[in-house]
Amino acid sequence: MSTTSPERTDRPVRAPATTPAAAFWRYWTASTASGLGDAVTAIALPLTAVSVLHAGGFQVGLVTAAGYVAWLVIGLPAGVLVQRLPLRGTQIAMDLLRAAAIASVPLAAAFGVLGLPHLVAAALLLSFASVVFDVGNATFLPSVVPPEQLTARNSLTSATHSVNQLAGPSLGGLLVQLLGAATALVVDAVSFLCSAALLRTLPRASVERPAPAADRPSFGAQIREGWRYVTRHPVVGPCLAEATCINFVCGALMAVVPVFLVRTLDAPAGLVGLLMAAEGVGSLIGAAFTPRLAARFGTARTLVLGSLFGVLAAPLMPLAPGGAGLLLFALGNAGFGASVVVLSILTRTHRQTTTPAALLPRVMATVRFVSWGAIPVGALAAGTAVSLWGARTALALACALTVLSPVLLLSSRLRGARDLTDVV
Repeated sequence: MSTTSPERTDRPVRAPATTPAAAFWRYWTASTASGLGDAVTAIALPLTAVSVLHAGGFQVGLVTAAGYVAWLVIGLPAGVLVQRLPLRGTQIAMDLLRAAAIASVPLAAAFGVLGLPHLVAAALLLSFASVVFDVGNATFLPSVVPPEQLTARNSLTSATHSVNQLAGPSLGGLLVQLLGAATALVVDAVSFLCSAALLRTLPRASVERPAPAADRPSFGAQIREGWRYVTRHPVVGPCLAEATCINFVCGALMAVVPVFLVRTLDAPAGLVGLLMAAEGVGSLIGAAFTPRLAARFGTARTLVLGSLFGVLAAPLMPLAPGGAGLLLFALGNAGFGASVVVLSILTRTHRQTTTPAALLPRVMATVRFVSWGAIPVGALAAGTAVSLWGARTALALACALTVLSPVLLLSSRLRGARDLTDVV
């Protein structure tokens, strides 16, 4: 399989020996700050649609879809853009753009002019900026972390993300209850400003620099090469198919769960935050145990076992009644979260350690274009299902689709392999 000809800027430029560790912790702190704000927004934005604008199921799905649709629009070229632009400056610009977009919502609400089009437009702007930022972040990590430390560092970042998922919705639910849904979004705007300030302190030598235009292949050629690598790879390809299925379910859950909890089970905003935070508990447990499980059973086997666990856990959510039965929802949400994070850590680490450095930004962008592009599709499908059959049925249908996850893995060359590196 061919790769691009060597270019002066294809490989990350490393800073002196003492810089990578410091750069990683600044990167981690910036990601943690913006991640906490994102977790607050994950509950505050749909609750703004539900409680402030009295939106129906399809309209909530539309807002959720708008937050991820950029992966379908610029997901593929984002990898090339990240490779051509100064990484640190681009990330800072995207943070500032996201801060402005999310801050416009409480500002419009304060003046009494907030409407569904404004909410959708803010989610769209947030989506486009996040695509560029996330591809850059995924590209940056391998440039400051040695390959042998990537699994541990990815586990740390996934665990941190899980803590944000745990604390963010709980904080978001509390803020919504105390301040109102729209005002709670101010936290996310501040988090993006903090992230930009931290990224500004990163040394320039720790990120890639753009190559002269004369030294680069064409835009289309670079995109096609990343696409071919992903679709023909015996591990990345099947894992991408499985991740796409799971992200479709995740998109559906983002759209239907707030409606299910608020209107079907009559849960107050504060409790909704706690119930959604259960996913963070499961993700945190999954992230903590993934390295141990992978060492004991092998990365390929752990991937399959994790997907099977998600199939068993997810159906508990639509089975939950109200009152004390909400614990059943929390248990299912936590189990599904644990399953998803195992997939994320193992497949991301494999991509980062086996993909040629010249292709990594485009491979990351291609994977997210396909898999994250399924999120808005799932959200719109779930919103339509809520309108047609009700929130509980829509949630049950989404959870039933998790069965495709192990089927896709076991239908590939991963079946029978102990480790992902054994697949050839």
